[in-house]
Amino acid sequence: MGTMPLMQENSGGRQRAPAYRRVLPWIEIALLVAAIPLPWLVEDFWILFATKVLILGLLAISFDMVWGFGGIMSFGQALFFGVAGYTAALIATKLDVTSVLVLLPTAAVTGLLSALVLAIIVILGRRPTTVVFVALGTLTGSYVVERLARGWSYVGGQNGISSLPRLTIGGVEIEEGILFYFMALGILATVYVLVRLLMRSQFGLVLAGIRQQESRIAFLGYRVQNYKGVVFSLGGLIAGTAGGMYAFHEGFMGPGQLGPVLSTQVVLYALFGGVGTLIGPIIGVGLIEIMSYALSQYWETGWPIVLGLLLLALVMFRPTGIMGLLVSDRERVGSFGRPKQAADPVAGTRHEAA
Repeated sequence: MGTMPLMQENSGGRQRAPAYRRVLPWIEIALLVAAIPLPWLVEDFWILFATKVLILGLLAISFDMVWGFGGIMSFGQALFFGVAGYTAALIATKLDVTSVLVLLPTAAVTGLLSALVLAIIVILGRRPTTVVFVALGTLTGSYVVERLARGWSYVGGQNGISSLPRLTIGGVEIEEGILFYFMALGILATVYVLVRLLMRSQFGLVLAGIRQQESRIAFLGYRVQNYKGVVFSLGGLIAGTAGGMYAFHEGFMGPGQLGPVLSTQVVLYALFGGVGTLIGPIIGVGLIEIMSYALSQYWETGWPIVLGLLLLALVMFRPTGIMGLLVSDRERVGSFGRPKQAADPVAGTRHEAA
């Protein structure tokens, strides 16, 4: 019988697959360590730029959670993002409320409820839905709400809502700069850790099964549509939080933050960075925004063409995105429980961890 030098033996004498090196934690730690001193190392413009990246990174996480882990192709993340931003902006301008402890939770709940309503329409039906149906349903919802905002004078119509006041906490204004940067970084890091823990829980294991073999998971008795509805709604909550922060960081909320253009942009962030890794979409946001800014400085009118070609080339030749160059498929997809054991040399059968 041939030997297997790459296998390791456990205490029972059985061979098992070798442990693989985990790269994701090191990437996550490195990015966090680099992000903390950043505001003191760059000019004010780049602090504002980095804050915007953090906020859009939160939006990208919401999509990665829905598509990368839940297998739901959503073109409606901008809908939840924009509706929550509009709601927070209206409360601030009409009711003169600026407390971050009121506006951001309100934006989060608005995103959650709007996602739940859309989930009831396109996901939580009597019959299982297809990826195409959900994608078109969310795209249609995003388009309809954008058109509604453009024609509704109460929310500013084409001009949107501008000149928003600054967020406050305890009577102190959170200015666009270092304070806002660290608020965005803290919220992003907290949400990231919570989503990572959720995806490594039993709930995440069921989602992984649904993503790979939906019919088999349904046969085992799991209510697949309910799980999809939950993860879809949680994605709306995260997108809503990002929308609330975006409105007050930019001082403006317009119809463009509701429509299919931003929703498609979020999909590109995730594809470019690497779907299903959480950190990949954040990296995708940073790289795409930096490339967009750099290209626009050299070719003011044609830079979207160059950027589009670059993104198309990456998606065609590296579907796993940037993270696919750094992270193994096993770590990118995820593994649960103990690793599979190799064939028993005596019985000639395979033993797998329960």
